[in-house]
Amino acid sequence: MEVRKIDVFDTTLRDGTQGEKVTFSADDKIRIAHRLDEFGIDYIEGGWPGSNPKDMEFFEKAKKATFQHTKICAFGSTQRAGHPPEEDDNLQALIEAETPAVSIFGKSWLLHVTEALKISPEENLKIIGNSVKYLKKHGKEVVYDAEHFFDGYKADSEYALQTLRTAASAGADVLVLCDTNGGTQPHELTEIIEDVKRYINIKLGIHAHNDSELAVANTLAAVQAGCEHVQGTINGYGERCGNANLC
Repeated sequence: MEVRKIDVFDTTLRDGTQGEKVTFSADDKIRIAHRLDEFGIDYIEGGWPGSNPKDMEFFEKAKKATFQHTKICAFGSTQRAGHPPEEDDNLQALIEAETPAVSIFGKSWLLHVTEALKISPEENLKIIGNSVKYLKKHGKEVVYDAEHFFDGYKADSEYALQTLRTAASAGADVLVLCDTNGGTQPHELTEIIEDVKRYINIKLGIHAHNDSELAVANTLAAVQAGCEHVQGTINGYGERCGNANLC
């Protein structure tokens, strides 16, 4: 029987805080991070540095804290259109957080590229590649979150796959396939991951939301299909209906 190491990536302190009536102080976050570390969590996503004073305070405190097992991870987006990486405030905040790992999300769905960002598909690919390269240049382990990946794949599979290839070629350490709307069924998810594996040969991850009460089912299906990085939160806290419950 094949034995695989599954990396567990906890985002209670970031995605979990988007849940209704969920709020943590910076000290709360440090205490929770130590408990998660004791539990053996591999990565703890602490927040979005630069987005609010509380998250900035957490990362300052995390620099002085000692963790036995876990890696603290800062979260952010790819660079903004029209801004080179070295002039992008978001990427600079990720570097200044001084975490060993960073997670950045990029657009997988053409609808969001053309309607939300209002840029060309080619420009979006440049943004993804340049952002990952810049963070790797600064010594970061890069977790690339392919936002709305499954919806993007259903709309235009070739373009969604191209965004993954771009991030992989730029040096991303893991590609996380996100069911951001929480509407993918387990059988669909498995088929899509099997197709992704035909073109991508680096570590794949899963980030599932619970709008259809399938976040845990989809996460287990993803692991069975070959994903080796699992994102979720304690008790399934998170925006809207929550995330995959790591418990």
